[in-house]
Amino acid sequence: MLLGKKEFGTKVGFTLVEIILVVIILGILAVVVVSVIKPYRQIARARNTRRRIDIHMIALGVKSYQAQNGDLPLSITQEPKEICKEHAVDCTGYVDLSVLLKNEQYLTLIPVDPQDKTFNGTGYEISRTQYGKITVHSLLAELGETIEISR
Repeated sequence: MLLGKKEFGTKVGFTLVEIILVVIILGILAVVVVSVIKPYRQIARARNTRRRIDIHMIALGVKSYQAQNGDLPLSITQEPKEICKEHAVDCTGYVDLSVLLKNEQYLTLIPVDPQDKTFNGTGYEISRTQYGKITVHSLLAELGETIEISR
């Protein structure tokens, strides 16, 4: 018996309909797998987790500064403003928290949002109440989440 031949002399193979059905089934399986895995959502969740950690670090550094110095850094106002990057050329219009970096006493670095593309800003904003409570907020939170902390 030769390969590719049946006993009655006809060729063995797939019909066009069978090939189309297999391609359709594979397409459906691919859509299901991609929708279950949703890699973009997993990456966005990871970035949001980083944002939560960053705003906690900023809030902790500011509150530690307040505990030792009796007041918040002067650059923090009641109006929410974006925090200036650590090595920014110009912090005009931003909140300058470089005082927290002095001798790495309160922070070792000013956190920057994982997707921040601005030249001087961090992607995080901060404000204070008249009673000294601060709010740190992520400007670039994903998946419809609001990421902020008040202390």
